[in-house]
Amino acid sequence: MAATLAPADWKFFTNHALVLGWIASHPQSTAREIAMAVSITERTALKIVGDLDAEGFIERRRKGRRNIYRVNLGTPLRRHFAPHVTVGDLLTIVAPKRKRGAA
Repeated sequence: MAATLAPADWKFFTNHALVLGWIASHPQSTAREIAMAVSITERTALKIVGDLDAEGFIERRRKGRRNIYRVNLGTPLRRHFAPHVTVGDLLTIVAPKRKRGAA
């Protein structure tokens, strides 16, 4: 008889990578929208956005009452073993661009 496996307790991508991917595809999202999309709390989303901004992975600017985000694609990831891998490289996997006309 085969044993039933419990669901994994880990995620393949961190919440930081997921938030970055969401922002890349939805640059006008609110913290609430980011949180709902990534399944985290709004407070956690705000913390992660702050982390990404502080490290130079994204830039925020105000437009009325909203933030508009820009992802800095050329920023190297924070890994000493692969300094040549950039945010843009990661986003080709996490948030690939949709083809024109695709839903």
